[in-house]
Amino acid sequence: MRVALVTESFPPDVNGVAHCALETARHLVRRGHDPLVIAPLGGAAPASGSQESPCPVVRVPSMPLPGYPQVRIALPGRRLSAALAEHRPDLVHLASPFVLGARAMAAAARLRVPTVAVYQTDLGRYARTYLGGGGTAAWRRIKAVHAAADRTLAPSSAALRDLTEHGVPRVHLWPRGVDSERFHPGRRDSVLRSSLAAGRELLVGYVGRLAPEKDVRLLAETSRLPGVRTVVVGDGPSAAGLRTALPEVRFMGRRTGDELARIYASLDVFVHTGPYETFCQTVQEAMASGVPVVAPRAGGPVDLVDHGRTGLLVTPGDGAAFRDAVRFLGGSAELRARYGAAARGAVAERTWAAVGDLLLGHYEAVLGDRTAVAA
Repeated sequence: MRVALVTESFPPDVNGVAHCALETARHLVRRGHDPLVIAPLGGAAPASGSQESPCPVVRVPSMPLPGYPQVRIALPGRRLSAALAEHRPDLVHLASPFVLGARAMAAAARLRVPTVAVYQTDLGRYARTYLGGGGTAAWRRIKAVHAAADRTLAPSSAALRDLTEHGVPRVHLWPRGVDSERFHPGRRDSVLRSSLAAGRELLVGYVGRLAPEKDVRLLAETSRLPGVRTVVVGDGPSAAGLRTALPEVRFMGRRTGDELARIYASLDVFVHTGPYETFCQTVQEAMASGVPVVAPRAGGPVDLVDHGRTGLLVTPGDGAAFRDAVRFLGGSAELRARYGAAARGAVAERTWAAVGDLLLGHYEAVLGDRTAVAA
């Protein structure tokens, strides 16, 4: 099968869309298919430990998103249409389509090629956060793009519900995979943990972008708990402000690959504060690492965290609720071990290979529908 994978972000970018697109391309190649990636041209340097794309990549000119330069917006041009025409895809996969994806949708329609659109980012809230409004307009755009797709794939039940309530048709569930060999309890490093904990009894960590919608400021009360050391891994537009607002927290910057896996596995509790996650890959990576999770009772974490078994779900936006959940888990090493083992068991088989095969099933269904209509 010839697949054009058009994505709004691709490595060396470090984010959920880029990582999922890379893993999708890898899986297509492993299964003997012929993918082409089309993505915005960015200014980022390759991250430490980043890997080459398994297939050709066509880059189109782009500009940084105002207020968040790490996010690139593709500019109009002929390169997209030319790349699609040359590749002659059987299907176009649109990863988090909004700007480049919308143009690819139109080009695919002209070529009469079926499309699968993967919803990954709550762009309505992004518009309100970074552009000072425009959430309603963003949802109109999302609906228009996804309604034109043969099938839309949502990563969680919350995302599926959001799309359906906004009038997007033909929505199906497709979760994200996890590298359960890299993210593994066996990566726990006692020397690293001792260094990070700095003499404290409990090591708590957050991994993710440092941006307004992630609500990392809610770690303030947790970071002041006696005997607790809080570390934050990641970068983004809020980094400088958070360093000032959270003086008790150790900020480690961006970490990737095996180094990141060791950090996850060396934590005692993982906390994710963002209430707007369509999936929340870092929660899944922490769970694969055998670490109990505290997360908001909202969005993607609701599907991932089994409250009272693999972690705790708390009221979104409530820093005291996060603090109390961490304090509860901190009171019992046996409880943390039990939650962590259950967390690992819940996601260990959700590999990128398994999830990739589910994606191929969606592709085959779309192609079968097109064939049936043509007949």
